[in-house]
Amino acid sequence: MQISLFQMQPISGDVELNLQKIERASRVAAEIGAELLVTPELAVTGYALGKDFTSVAEARNGPAVRRLQVMADEQGLAIAAGFAEKEDDGVVYNSAVVVRPRETPVFYRKCHLYGPVEKAAFAPGGEAPATFKVGGLRAGMLICYDVEFPEMVRGLALAGAELVIVPTALPAGKSARHVAQLVVPSRAMENQVFIAYADLCGQEAGLTYEGRSVIVAPDGEALARAGHDETILFASIDPGAYEACHKENPYLTDRRPELYGALVQR
Repeated sequence: MQISLFQMQPISGDVELNLQKIERASRVAAEIGAELLVTPELAVTGYALGKDFTSVAEARNGPAVRRLQVMADEQGLAIAAGFAEKEDDGVVYNSAVVVRPRETPVFYRKCHLYGPVEKAAFAPGGEAPATFKVGGLRAGMLICYDVEFPEMVRGLALAGAELVIVPTALPAGKSARHVAQLVVPSRAMENQVFIAYADLCGQEAGLTYEGRSVIVAPDGEALARAGHDETILFASIDPGAYEACHKENPYLTDRRPELYGALVQR
């Protein structure tokens, strides 16, 4: 399966222009033969909006998601994109959607909000991520900070996910580099899954993004990695090519869950 990843410079608060950028990327991805395009966290709205998310947030059946669905149908590929989701009661979530050609969209709300700005702007998601089919693979989705919690990726792997889709808005900095270069590959290897980690790039409202988006294989190796600029990555992913890796590192089958709950500090 060929997948693509769009490391994107957001246009803060301009949903129409961000959707136009995603649409152009979807055309490029489709021309190359990709079955999936992964875009960053809050790619539809931009990330650095603070309290202004209320004015750009939309319902799950709003115009932004409908527009993404049209792109998926026309280009013949699935698209993952982050957006600000508003409930009827006005509560706003940091959400992401996977739209697939002529199929029901899959939604996920970020469970682990990062820092006081996110916690002031969004309510935390309260449901575990689901698994679903994309192309010939079973996939799951997390958002940014979620992937830094080992339990989240492990839960998806135990549920049968072969690919974990992670839209992110990783700010520039030393710890951020470690997330992109060390943490994400470790999550892939310890759970024997592919991870598509799509970051924003450039600057937005004084915030600089790290970039360094990456598509990682189950052995922890990067199949494609971006620098700091806007770009589209491509990789061919085949779970069957990593059978030797699964045999060398049978983490999932060698687990001892009966012991983990009994761990105590002495």
